[in-house]
Amino acid sequence: MLSGTMAFAQQVDPVIMTVNGQPVSRSEFEYSYNKNNSEGVIDKKTVAEYVDLFVNYKLKVQAALDAKLDTLTSFKQEFMTYRDQQVRPTMITDADIEAEAQKIYKETRDRIEGSGGLIRCAHILLSAGQKASVAEQKEIADRADSLYNVIMKGGNFAELAKKYSKDPSSAARGGELPLITRGQTVQAFEEALFSMKPGEISHPILSPFGYHIIKYVAKEQFQPYDSLKADIHQFIEARNLREQIIDQKLQKMATEAGNGVTPQQLVEQKLAEMEEKDPNLKNLVREYHDGLLLIEMSSREVWDKASNDEAGLQAYFKKHKKHYAWKEPRFKGIAYHVQKKEDVKAVKDCVAKIPFKDWGEKLRTTFNNDSTIRIRVEKGLFKQGDNPLVDKEIFKQNTTVKPVENYPIDAVYGKKLKNPEEMNDVRSQVISDYQESLEKEWIKALRKKYTVSVNREVLNTVNKH
Repeated sequence: MLSGTMAFAQQVDPVIMTVNGQPVSRSEFEYSYNKNNSEGVIDKKTVAEYVDLFVNYKLKVQAALDAKLDTLTSFKQEFMTYRDQQVRPTMITDADIEAEAQKIYKETRDRIEGSGGLIRCAHILLSAGQKASVAEQKEIADRADSLYNVIMKGGNFAELAKKYSKDPSSAARGGELPLITRGQTVQAFEEALFSMKPGEISHPILSPFGYHIIKYVAKEQFQPYDSLKADIHQFIEARNLREQIIDQKLQKMATEAGNGVTPQQLVEQKLAEMEEKDPNLKNLVREYHDGLLLIEMSSREVWDKASNDEAGLQAYFKKHKKHYAWKEPRFKGIAYHVQKKEDVKAVKDCVAKIPFKDWGEKLRTTFNNDSTIRIRVEKGLFKQGDNPLVDKEIFKQNTTVKPVENYPIDAVYGKKLKNPEEMNDVRSQVISDYQESLEKEWIKALRKKYTVSVNREVLNTVNKH
């Protein structure tokens, strides 16, 4: 029965090629081909044309596996993060979130009711800064006593709060504060408030903010769950508590499973189940896995290697110098603006005997050191149309040069080139070409190292079954 099942699987998703003895299914090839040749892709390939590109891709991945890049901690962490993003959200349900919301509500309600409940109150604040003198403190205390006496003789608390309280937000509401529970305000205020009864007004209470006259309005019942449900769910999302809920659930599942099962193993098991139901997910996860390996291996063998191989770049440029000939001349130098006539020559003398690549730093330290800006400079390899001053002085174009404020004298210094004189003149192009050369050599070596076998019969059925 087992061999029959395997035969059926091969018939449904046959092997389209083997790379270094590793089978590649038709579905994996189709996924890659269709993704890279969808509508909107400019350089579409036929299936036959795409085979070589795909084989090269698999060869690079195989080289990365042989180099054990998949064992690197950095690779494992990045891949697991991606994998978890696909799987972890499926580990909880709306019911799990609702249960957590109910738990938060109950814990909050029990804590608040157990510590004195919610109190609705108002206050009038007369500010007394920490640096107030003894005389100023006494003056504010006397004023607070006077306000208290007015209130006790029938004065309107709300109107007095609007007129005299130095707490703008509550003063506008007649001194009314948001509902208060223990732990939300300063100790002196809290102790006074929670020792009062509904309807009472306190004597002036001194806190770090000044003197408060407190009015205990009423003790409020904790709001029912339904009225807070939306806020609690929003709190769960804002604090990213979903991840905590998932962790708790996975830990509980692992404990119940026993036998040393870990939460990570449960995630891997869940991913396998999801991939079984959704082949596209399986291909997506594999693509990310292999893509990470490909990027790291390509950086080592091609991208970083080319960028850092100065001798190789110089040799490549020397060998292919004709390839970098320009159709039009360039000006290699600076267009600059100075305040004093003598600085025109000073700039030229400053850089005349040093390499072009060092001009910028030399000019900065010589003329624009500290807070003094003596010159304005543009350095580069200019073609006609890049810079008006260069166009006028070097390419002899009838161009208007916009004056630079506070730097009235314009000048240029450098040389006009028909073709690049050194590798740095076309560095980015050389790096790109050198990378391409290394890539071809690498692929050639991989083709020799690894055996590749393509099943042409299966290849002819791509997207036709």
